[in-house]
Amino acid sequence: QVQLVESGGGLVQTGGSLRLSCAASGRTFNINGMAWFRQAPGKDREFVAAVRWSGTDTDYADSAKGRFTISRDDAKNTVSLQMDSLKPEDTAVYYCAATPISGPTTRWISTYAYWGQGTQVTVSH
Repeated sequence: QVQLVESGGGLVQTGGSLRLSCAASGRTFNINGMAWFRQAPGKDREFVAAVRWSGTDTDYADSAKGRFTISRDDAKNTVSLQMDSLKPEDTAVYYCAATPISGPTTRWISTYAYWGQGTQVTVSH
């Protein structure tokens, strides 16, 4: 099994920044890619950004492009999401996810077998 623990959420004003981190432990050799999803109240969980566990392949939702940056630290088995120029519509619970499936980055939620507990991000007006 793989365990994922997120941290770094909080309350920030519009235009501010937050950095989310996700620490992976357990059978991390099963991981081939990681991603961030988010879920706002009353809405479906949606893809935000993804990165392969090796190499430099990344992918971003249109809403995240130019504002968010996903990165990984292989030595620490962590993946981070730097979020800049935050907007009220970014308010959501953010989830870290990991996939055992090899290949390019994927936005398909069903391919992610491991999930963190989520961290709340609130952007005030």
